[in-house]
Amino acid sequence: MIRKIIKINEEKCNGCGACAAACHEGAIEMVDGKAKLTREDYCDGLGDCLPACPTNAITFEEREAPAYDEGAVQAAKEKKAAAPLPCGCPGTQSKAINRDTCDCGNASAPVSSQLRQWPVQIKLVPVNAPYFKGANLLVAADCTAYAYGNFHNEFIRNRITLIGCPKLDEGDYTDKLTSIIKGNDIKSVTVIRMEVPCCGGIENAVKRALMASGKFIPWRVVTVTTDGRLVE
Repeated sequence: MIRKIIKINEEKCNGCGACAAACHEGAIEMVDGKAKLTREDYCDGLGDCLPACPTNAITFEEREAPAYDEGAVQAAKEKKAAAPLPCGCPGTQSKAINRDTCDCGNASAPVSSQLRQWPVQIKLVPVNAPYFKGANLLVAADCTAYAYGNFHNEFIRNRITLIGCPKLDEGDYTDKLTSIIKGNDIKSVTVIRMEVPCCGGIENAVKRALMASGKFIPWRVVTVTTDGRLVE
């Protein structure tokens, strides 16, 4: 059938992965450092990936293509969500960390950890963990904690922390974040990202999740420059 579908200009593609993160149907994958439309039947032709691309490498075209298969997309999402965590790793077990009662700091260290739960990876955290009740949520790109020196005291303190990298992680965070926000009493959301374009994927995922949740929750975005400064 002839229909509208996206077209990716590989010469313009810088390999940031933002479009793959923005495509919640999973039609786009990163292959050899370039974005590719690997499942034409997963592309709905709506173009959520277009505004995510920093180099304008994605456009629409009308051509012969398989029909959009909503059922297959949904089945793929459910299969991915139901997939067991690798190896039953004990490090993926959910737990809260009570900083008020636990002697888990290093007495000789000048700065104490402010982390209040485990795990922290968006892909691993359970959507209905008890520590989400009444939580102020921090959704952070991996690199931010390394680029900004006072990260624990300014951002992790008194927040539940979720981290991810929209360029290196497979798939999109939108569905997982939507489930967390929709199914829990989240009080606020802080997004902290790097200034590099590919980090826009984590900001866009939070924005879509907030909209999909149907809730009005205060949120803000903080950007960290590569030399460690904050921009709001």
